[in-house]
Amino acid sequence: MKIYPIPMVPGPVSVSKKVFEAYQMNYGSADIEYEFLELYNKTEENLQKLMGTSQTVVMLSGEGMIALWGALKNCLIPGDRVLALSTGVFGEGFGVMAKSLGAEVTTLQFEFNETLKDWEAIETMIQLNKPKMITVIHCETPSGTLNPIAKLGELKKQYGVDLLVVDAVASLGGTPVLMDEWGVDLLLGGSQKVLSMPPSMSMVGISKNAWKVIEEIEYKGYDAFLPFKNVQKTQYFPYTPNWHGVAALYAATQSLIDEGLENVFLRHEQVAEICRQGVLDIGLELFVKKDSIMSPTVTAVKVPEDINWKSLDKKLRENGLACGGSYGPLDGKVFRFGHMGTQANQELMKKALEALRKSI
Repeated sequence: MKIYPIPMVPGPVSVSKKVFEAYQMNYGSADIEYEFLELYNKTEENLQKLMGTSQTVVMLSGEGMIALWGALKNCLIPGDRVLALSTGVFGEGFGVMAKSLGAEVTTLQFEFNETLKDWEAIETMIQLNKPKMITVIHCETPSGTLNPIAKLGELKKQYGVDLLVVDAVASLGGTPVLMDEWGVDLLLGGSQKVLSMPPSMSMVGISKNAWKVIEEIEYKGYDAFLPFKNVQKTQYFPYTPNWHGVAALYAATQSLIDEGLENVFLRHEQVAEICRQGVLDIGLELFVKKDSIMSPTVTAVKVPEDINWKSLDKKLRENGLACGGSYGPLDGKVFRFGHMGTQANQELMKKALEALRKSI
């Protein structure tokens, strides 16, 4: 199916009209046209607003995973210690990625339907392991939770941890993200979630402290950050810039800013509430029980014990609704609504709930 009548997949989401329009221009060569640099600078300013930072934001060609791999490759060498805080599939996976690069990884695992909460255990683990890097997922998409980050920034500073790395791919633009206030050193985003773009761009907010580590490592690769540090001054990019991707990224971020970020956040919260109440009214069970830890961009619902997920998914699609299953231990047990970006729409959500009711 090329187009879902009722799109509720938690990424890639339905692409916005303004983003589509940004791809229609037949741009020249970004390497030699000053207009591209102006666009790059304006897009960076928009991303700084979404990220809550005054620091450099690097834009890379490639979907969100290139930001995650880049954060690790640019800052780690074999033997470096990493503390991976995991409240779900992606948090655990972040640690696996770091281990594959030769890092000594300690993973502190929490329940998938919970968020970071045992701060005494986290603090003890930091004291014992003395990590160079702490990794965490802001919005754990497979389970629909939103982790608190500010306390981690305080612990990072207290114990002299070099880097706090936060994956905000599924939260950026849909809920407050405060990189500087939270003490985040690498804030990672992707285009295919709230920004309602194709999976073509990733973005990384980089603190001054992170730049010091990046300069020491001098990693060289397609996902290297260092060549982007002075691109505004030199207009010399490490590879052919994705002018269409940056133009779409500008259109996407500007659309959110024009709406007003507070209004955007409220829209996501309201649609999330409609989703959750509707699910309960149908008689289904939410995977996460606490309102305070639920993400405003995605909701996870338990698959009824007497229903096979593949059969239910087929029935949902017959009724026009496309949503997502889940991964790892939640595979077949949970399905998810991605009410983010263009899909954070009340009327669309009501149609999705009606399709769910018919299918059940």
